[in-house]
Amino acid sequence: MAEPVVKTRTRSSVITARAAASFDPVGRSVATARAFVRDTLQGWGYSDVVDDAVVLTSELVTNAVVHAGTSADVLCLRTEDGVRVEVADHYPEREIPIQGTGQSFGSPDRENGRGLLLCAALASRWGVEYTPTQKQVWFQLDLPQRPVGTRSAGPVLPTGLLPVADERVRVAVVQIDRTNTIANWNEDAERIFGYAAEQVVGKPLADVAAWPHTPGIGTGIAEALQLSRWEGSYGIRGADGRVIPVYASHLRVRDTHGEPSTVCLLVHDDERAVIQTPLRAPVTETGAENRSADPFEVFIGSPAPDDLDGLLQRTVERARDMLDGDSAFLLLATDDETELEVRATTGLPSARQRFARVPVEAGTGRYSSARMPTVHDDLMAVPGAVPLLNDTGMRSVVTVPLKVEGRLTGSLGVAAEGAGRYSNEEALRLQFAADRIALAVESARLGELERLRRGSLSFLVEASDLLAGTLDRDQTLALMAQMTVPTLATWCAVYTIADQSSDPYLSYVLHEDEERIDGLKALLSKIDPPEPVPTPGARIWSAPSEAAHQAALRTSMRELGAGSSGGSSVGTTLATASAVGGETVVLPLVARNRVIGMLTLGKPSDDHFRQEILELAEDLSRRAALALDNARLYSERTAISQALQRSLLPPGLPQVPGVEVEVIYRAAGEGNEVGGDFYDLFPIRDGAYGFAIGDVCGTGPEAAAVTGLARHALRLLAREGFGGPAVLERLNAAILDEGARSRFLTLLYGELWPQEDGSAILKVVCAGHPLPLRLRQDGTVEPAADPQPLLGVMEDLELYEQVVTLDPGDVLLCVTDGVTERREGTRMLGDDGLADVLTTCTGLTAGAVASRVLRAVERFAAEPASDDMAILAMRVPEPHLA
Repeated sequence: MAEPVVKTRTRSSVITARAAASFDPVGRSVATARAFVRDTLQGWGYSDVVDDAVVLTSELVTNAVVHAGTSADVLCLRTEDGVRVEVADHYPEREIPIQGTGQSFGSPDRENGRGLLLCAALASRWGVEYTPTQKQVWFQLDLPQRPVGTRSAGPVLPTGLLPVADERVRVAVVQIDRTNTIANWNEDAERIFGYAAEQVVGKPLADVAAWPHTPGIGTGIAEALQLSRWEGSYGIRGADGRVIPVYASHLRVRDTHGEPSTVCLLVHDDERAVIQTPLRAPVTETGAENRSADPFEVFIGSPAPDDLDGLLQRTVERARDMLDGDSAFLLLATDDETELEVRATTGLPSARQRFARVPVEAGTGRYSSARMPTVHDDLMAVPGAVPLLNDTGMRSVVTVPLKVEGRLTGSLGVAAEGAGRYSNEEALRLQFAADRIALAVESARLGELERLRRGSLSFLVEASDLLAGTLDRDQTLALMAQMTVPTLATWCAVYTIADQSSDPYLSYVLHEDEERIDGLKALLSKIDPPEPVPTPGARIWSAPSEAAHQAALRTSMRELGAGSSGGSSVGTTLATASAVGGETVVLPLVARNRVIGMLTLGKPSDDHFRQEILELAEDLSRRAALALDNARLYSERTAISQALQRSLLPPGLPQVPGVEVEVIYRAAGEGNEVGGDFYDLFPIRDGAYGFAIGDVCGTGPEAAAVTGLARHALRLLAREGFGGPAVLERLNAAILDEGARSRFLTLLYGELWPQEDGSAILKVVCAGHPLPLRLRQDGTVEPAADPQPLLGVMEDLELYEQVVTLDPGDVLLCVTDGVTERREGTRMLGDDGLADVLTTCTGLTAGAVASRVLRAVERFAAEPASDDMAILAMRVPEPHLA
């Protein structure tokens, strides 16, 4: 029998579409990645391979964000015959099993590594690629061959089972261009929403869309319009101001010029069956029909969301649909069960309500407590009974508690725009559902709290390390703001208080959007700062949002009166108002029982802070306050120390007629301006000048104290008419009088008389100090004095002075032992080394001589100098030739 001829065709490798997304290294990113791949492939019409692609993507993204601990990049590529999905993480050194090496994939029951095993089982082709910065796993799924013209079909149904619709079904067709503005608006859209095409064309879709905020999911209207396909519910604000719930199907297309746009099909939400994609029926195991369904799975659906926000959002959506409501909400109780925090809503402006708090017991009686089921037939008859629903248009509401082991853990509610919609029967149905999910919600909440606590501890440890690493005030302020924005708040302002009698001063402002900082700073500068209350904890501060609202209102009124001029100022004012439009809290900065400032945190557009975030901010404020006060104390003490040190140095060198003088001084130790070495040059009387260079034993403040004593005593005694030996003998007695605080002192003191013939006469006394060196014009170097006993050791000293004449061109070099004792290992510069350096300085000015000596000392050793240094050079210049 002849083999049948099988015709095959080459599969095209041309990429016809692509979609990419990145996901943070957090657990909920796995679910978001699954939804991204499912939406993308369904939008491309590849429903036959969607399930396999979602399974493989889920495993590979889990390996990246959970096990590798990095972000994951997912890229979907479409060809004519299939799809290729690439998942990359940023942990390239992580080993993986490679085919053909004999290395086992491991057990399928392991928590990681199953992605590659599934790729081998499900994908047509797969592989692993490395780059220097990431590891990429890819798989290819080929489409099955199928007859042309058939995509999917449903069974023939009896008329009674068909979906109910109005006599005439209207489908609004709206086309959105690449800038997210409305480009086309058909006749059915005019009839459903009340707007003529010319009223909305050219405006952003966001102007008329009431987009639901889904906690924990970053998809908003702008993101949805960028997806290749999206399907779901939201609202459109009609011309009468009411929100019309719609079900929408978005399809991303491009024209022949390559310009992208999105076509949106919109129907009334109760007519969603007209355009809704049929859900895939769940696969049941053999015998599953005989098992009773899990009530939790029946209510939530399968699979259940694996994160708290996803579970809560699915819960309110199911509750709304179960009771045919217009909105639903879920609140979680605080640890002390005194307040409820809004965590998930649908059909409500949840961005304004998220994390807002309401009391568990709003008043007396059953209907004012969240601990009991409650039905309100008409909220207009009891205004404020459910604060969450104020100004939302909801009339009737049913709420039930979520309890675990008798403890209140939350509250679930469903509301409708019409009055009298709910009775005790609906309350019982909702309570039954709440009882089914309460334990799962509490377990997920505890898991979230544990993650938050671990993250908070890590955050505080890092913050403490950063704050402890600086004693600079301005840097501490910057660190405080940068640690809070955007981790804890959208914007931050730090006020500081100099002392008890000073007003708070706005010291630092930061916003996560740098373009908003100037406007925010200008706004805060115009309002009174918050009161410096020492009470711990965060307190609400409404002044910024009120001031921003008033400024925006005044600017808008002026703009209406002035026409279209000044649009940029209006935009800036409105942007600032939006930036501070949410909740603003103030935390005191208390250090050493004194309020030294305030830390102000803010949220935009009516957002609220979570209690866990406020507690974390309070812990941070305590650490930041101590760091800021330490920086203040360090700055004050440094300024005092530097002022005292500067008082020990001569205020300036006088001009000596006919003599060049240059001094170079280096104090050892960080932050020291004065050490044990010192110098001075001062007028004694007409035509006579005193000079000195000395070295007190040791360095630091103790040596600096003797330095001050010596310098001031020299000036006083010299101006009293005492000669060199008498000055030093009296100084020696003064040092010995210091007792235990006295220090040895080597000192070179002299008096200088410039002469009319161009020379200079010096009388010097060298008390234990390195000898001064004289450089003649011919390059010879010789000592200019004899050594004598140092000061501060013996009471009776017999000192004498020596006369030295400096001829024109001669240089007298005086240094401290920090120069001559400069060391590199066992080598020392010494007197001979200094003399060799001075020999090369013939013809140089006094400043050049001092600089050359300093360079020689610095180059002699690689390590920084550990001793104080002073260099005093005096030169008699040569007369200018006529």
